[in-house]
Order: sequence, then structure tokens, then C-alpha cells
Amino acid sequence: MEYQVSQRKPGSRIVRYGIRGVSVLFALLFVATCISTAWNARVRHHALTVAGTPGKLYMVNGRWMHLFCTGQGSPTIVLEAGLGDDSMIWGKVQPVLSRETRVCSYDRAGFGWSESRPGVRDSNAISSELHGLLKESGITDPIILMGHSIAGIHMREYVARYPEGVKGIVFLDGSTPLQDDRFPASFRDEEKKYYEKMPWYELLTIIGVVRLRGQCSQVEPGFEAYAAWIKADSCNPQQFTAIQAELAGVQPSGEETARLGPFGDLPILIFSQDPNTPMEQLPPTLNQQVSTIWNEMQEDIKKLSTRSRRIIAKGSTHYIQVDRPELVNQEVSNFLQVVRGQAAPLAPYGATEKQ
Repeated sequence: MEYQVSQRKPGSRIVRYGIRGVSVLFALLFVATCISTAWNARVRHHALTVAGTPGKLYMVNGRWMHLFCTGQGSPTIVLEAGLGDDSMIWGKVQPVLSRETRVCSYDRAGFGWSESRPGVRDSNAISSELHGLLKESGITDPIILMGHSIAGIHMREYVARYPEGVKGIVFLDGSTPLQDDRFPASFRDEEKKYYEKMPWYELLTIIGVVRLRGQCSQVEPGFEAYAAWIKADSCNPQQFTAIQAELAGVQPSGEETARLGPFGDLPILIFSQDPNTPMEQLPPTLNQQVSTIWNEMQEDIKKLSTRSRRIIAKGSTHYIQVDRPELVNQEVSNFLQVVRGQAAPLAPYGATEKQ
């Protein structure tokens, strides 16, 4: 009886087992990802159901938009969040200002409780949608626009298109048209690196990794009254699509608004972050350059009106409504009285002060 010698190479069995092992590992990983994704969606749906919707939803141009109004009185203060944020960012401000007048925060398309929208997300579209939302909700009395960051551009567009109803503007470290053109190329490179990571963050959010880390249940001090809504609204995958759409709209928005204004004697209050507080995790030299340029652009906002004044919020970052809500609430309350003709401004028009 002859024995045949195997023609297979000595390591072939190890290779086969290795391939099988990798296949099994990928299969298990796929199953785990599916389970985690389903679990994440279920938990978020349950949280949304339990928390409910703050305010109401209104149909505007075929899509649902969210508006959250509290308090009574006129003019109505309309709050608009910065890029990546929604109505919940006003949790330290809206409840206090609502003691003085009606205050309404809203969510742009794709953020918070507002439905996503296709198309270009520029200032033309956003200001038109806000106007439609106010009309659908029955807000016909005068308004004061109050916005953070990128809302600073959108508010310019709104005032230019619908000037008759606007009685004042409050900028909270508001962006200015085509501001990226003024920043150093190295800073724009750092921004680009951050935004390039967004698809990865979106994937981790969808499959539940972010929630497993406990990042979907964090509530900062001072926001306790909004805790249930914040937890329900956190880790919303659709916001990443909305952010990317609005980023694509930054350049056209800047071009649309660069030549708008000035707006005569329209009362304007400007809050700016402390130039001595780092804006980003940047090298010291670059950070100083960016802070200096940002401070110059904030000063330029005063040129929009003969009745403007600027306050630099000591110790504050870009999020003044979170870092210094007591200052915002106090000064906006007085600004409201100025708009009503019931008080004089706390500082001369054209002034810049530190508080």
C-alpha cells in the first residue's frame, strides 16, 4: 500500500483557520453593530416619547419646524442657535427673559425637533423659513432677533428682507459675512481637519458607541429644567447631515449678506467673548492671531447701526449664553426696555465695554 504525500504547503491549514477566524470575527462584529444600532434607535425613541416636545411643531413649506415659546409680552424675543446647536442651548437664558416678555426659541431644519430639508442651507433659505414659521405660529407683533454665532449672518438677511417687524438685534459672538477669508490659512486648515472627522462621529453616533460612553445623557449645570429634553435630543444622527448642509451654505450666505446694512438707527446689542480666552486648542501664536481678528470683526458689527453698543464678556468663551448667562439676562432685559422706549441704554451708543 502506497502512501501519497500531500502536495499542500505546510502552513495552508493555519491560513485556512485564520481566514475562518477572521470571517467569524467580522460576522460577530456585524451582528453586534446591528444590535447596538437598533438598541440606540430604540432608546432615543423612548426618550423622545417620554420627554415630549417642548413647544409646538408647525408645517412650513412642507416640513415640520419646531418653535418653543414661553412668557408673555411684546416685543417677542426670537432666539436662534449657532451651527450644530438647537433650541436647548438657551436653557440658561429663555426661562429668565420670559419673565419680561414672550421669548421663542426655534430649531433650524435638521436640528432638534425640526424636520430635515433638502437644498442649499444658506441665509436666504433660513431667513425665509423663520419668517414662515413666525407667520404660521401667529407671531405678528414686533420681534427682537437674538442669535449666536452663525445666526449673526442669518439675522442680517432677515432684517434686510423683513425690516418692518424687527425692533432690535442682539448678537452673541455673532459670525460676520465671509469671515473665513480674514483668518490665517493655518486656522482654516485646522477647521477643515475637524469637519473631515464628522462622518466618523456620525457613524459612532448611529451605532450607539457615543451613547454607550454616556455622552448622550450629560446635562450641564444650569440646564436641569431642560434635562429630559436635552437627553432625548442628544446624539441625533440627522444633525450631522444638517451641519454639513449648513457648512456648504456658509460661503453663499457670506456673499448674500456681505453688502447688507447698515440698518439706520435700529437698536443693536453686541456680546463678544473675552479675547483673552482661547477660542480653540491652537498653538499660542495662532490663537492670538485668530482672537485679534475675531475681536476686530466683533467691533465692526457696531457699524450696522447708529444705536449699537458692544459688551465684552469677561472670562467667556464663544458660548456667552452658557458661560455668562447672568450678564446676558441683565443686559438684554435693559435692552428690551430701551426698545420699548421705557429706559435709556446703560452705556453710550458706539461704546465698547468690558463686564
